Amino acid sequence: MVPLVSKLYCSSTEVVYVIRKRPHVINGGGFVVTNCDQKVVFSVDGCGILGKAEELILRDERRDALLLIRGKGGIFEALSFNKIWNAYRYDFQGSKKLVFSLRKPKSCLPVDKDTGIRITTKPNLGKKDWDFEISGYFPGKECSIIDSQGNLVAQIGKNKKAGVLLSKDLYYVSIKPGIDQAFVVGVIAILDNIYGESTSC
Repeated sequence: MVPLVSKLYCSSTEVVYVIRKRPHVINGGGFVVTNCDQKVVFSVDGCGILGKAEELILRDERRDALLLIRGKGGIFEALSFNKIWNAYRYDFQGSKKLVFSLRKPKSCLPVDKDTGIRITTKPNLGKKDWDFEISGYFPGKECSIIDSQGNLVAQIGKNKKAGVLLSKDLYYVSIKPGIDQAFVVGVIAILDNIYGESTSC
């Protein structure tokens, strides 16, 4: 897989990270991602810090911004059958470059799985074209990201795979070799916001 954010975040081996939600009242919400040594490798700031609904920033271990993530709103959203999120990174000139888009179908019906949530990494792909999709149900922390060939890219769960006892504010993500870890955490940030968790207002 070609790195979507940076080759710095692609490992030759599978990695397991722990995701810990930050309390809204203390840290403004969002979450941090740590490795097996409990070192912070990524963090996500959401509405509680940024003050804007449906806007997120993915940061590296130095707190430098890697991705700016925004939900599309306004008349476009009102006329669409999908809720669309775009993730951008900045080049050296400060201009934005689209990294990926996540599309979630709008539904009035309660569901127990993430049906139809798909991700594209090419700006001109049509609605029927996609590169990744979500399988399972994120609020239950039992879901995965798979590619268009059905290969597992990342697994999100809440068992002891990460080597620690996980509480309701802790869960893990296991990321396959060669997969851009920053991309995976960016997708998790959007899912967190969609379901009103730590990054939402």
